[in-house]
Amino acid sequence: MASFLRQFTSSVPPIPSSTSISLVDIPIPSFITSSSKSATWFYTTAAILGSLLVLEQTVYRYKKKHLPGDRWTIPVIGKFADSMKPTMEGYMKQWNSGALSAISVFNIFIVMASSNEYSRKILNSPAHAEPCLVHSAKQILMPDNWVFLNGKSHVEYRKVLNTLFTRKALSIYIGIMDSIARKHLDKWLAAAKKDPSPQAIMMTARDLNMHTSLRVFCGNHIPEEGAAEINEKYWYITRALELVNFPFAFPGTKVYGAIQARKAAIKWLELAASKAKIAIANGCEPECMLDQWVMEMEAPGYKGRKDFSDREMAMVVFSFLFASQDAMSSGLIYGFQHLADRPDILAKIREEQYRVRAGDIEKPMTLEMLEEMPYLKAFVKESMRVVPPVTMVPYRTTKAFPISDDYTVPANSMVIPSFYNSLHDPSVFPEHDKLIPERWLDPESSANANPRNYLVFGSGPHKCVGIEYATMNIGLVLATASVLMDWEHKLTPESDKVQIIATLFPKDGCLLKFSPRPR
Repeated sequence: MASFLRQFTSSVPPIPSSTSISLVDIPIPSFITSSSKSATWFYTTAAILGSLLVLEQTVYRYKKKHLPGDRWTIPVIGKFADSMKPTMEGYMKQWNSGALSAISVFNIFIVMASSNEYSRKILNSPAHAEPCLVHSAKQILMPDNWVFLNGKSHVEYRKVLNTLFTRKALSIYIGIMDSIARKHLDKWLAAAKKDPSPQAIMMTARDLNMHTSLRVFCGNHIPEEGAAEINEKYWYITRALELVNFPFAFPGTKVYGAIQARKAAIKWLELAASKAKIAIANGCEPECMLDQWVMEMEAPGYKGRKDFSDREMAMVVFSFLFASQDAMSSGLIYGFQHLADRPDILAKIREEQYRVRAGDIEKPMTLEMLEEMPYLKAFVKESMRVVPPVTMVPYRTTKAFPISDDYTVPANSMVIPSFYNSLHDPSVFPEHDKLIPERWLDPESSANANPRNYLVFGSGPHKCVGIEYATMNIGLVLATASVLMDWEHKLTPESDKVQIIATLFPKDGCLLKFSPRPR
């Protein structure tokens, strides 16, 4: 064995002390280099993403400061998943976490105000915040729509729009409203005769309101096919104006569908504005809101702006339609539901109706008759307090907003005043969850002594300009229905649950069974 090893080692050439081949020239297999490059890209990308995520959390924490809210936000989407299916329980949890609280959705920093003090401060601070409704609202309603304006330009609009809801103007509208309400209630009775089972009234009530508003606002300046197209497509706009939606207008998204619907509606509304100007120029008397608008601008004592274009007038009517077919429909549907669930209240409304109408239920409603119906007015006001159609209206801060002594909302944040807590403040509304119309009939009641809490229609420079129109229409329909029909409410596990679209609706659509009353 030892001799074998000596022979083997003697046959091996000695290793040279230096070599002419450099180590760097030794070829490296390709799979090693590609793997190394991939690893470099991976770690670089991971480092960038990690840094962005850390920055996102840092910015959120910096803006949030001491406000109640999640300590950390879900990367990128924040509360988006929760907001896709909002619930009143979720909102109540957020509101009850503090007078001011913070959340983030798609890196949009949001401060929610739940107290009356902070909600009113937002609504009355045009120098610091402007309405934005929802993130995609300006894409849908158009950025130069009057609802987004502030300062002098907004004041110029309100000067003329306030004249469209005077007693004189409302006296024109009420006849249209009464006629259309009766036609739709007759249709409801005819449908119930064919199928007596309880039916959801969510969309039928919306159709009634859309029909009413189109004719009140535009009269016969829109043909039937135009009115039908607006009615059909406006629902896409409502769905896209939910508080949280996919914000980009890609084909197939709600926002894209809403923009197409807006284009169709504006085409007809511009036509109506043009025809109204022609009608008044030819000496016709006002028969609708657009006519009244043109007439007011030509009145000798009018000192406001007179050069509103067809497009500007169309955009105003477009915004009014949103409020009327959405918020007004919510108020009407809950009015029917509340009366069905409280036959004692319905009986009082009927008694008032028969007395004021002197037994003539076919007599068209007038402003003078409505003024003799205090219980009806009190019910409408209370019904909308218990379930406000709109629970909040998002604003955007145009600059840093010192909302309290120890907190300033950053510029370009969303700040949302909520109305629900103000409307359910037990110190102002004893038994706040109960429907008690009588609280508004007592001039000394805490409800009447604290008008600051009744935020159903907002407050400040952007307070709803059509309060009288909305409450008049809801009251008129309910009053007329009370003498023409009976209705029963089919209760389901979802009757008292809320569906939140842009406004509140019963989750089951409010299932009612109608039958005619003796005439």
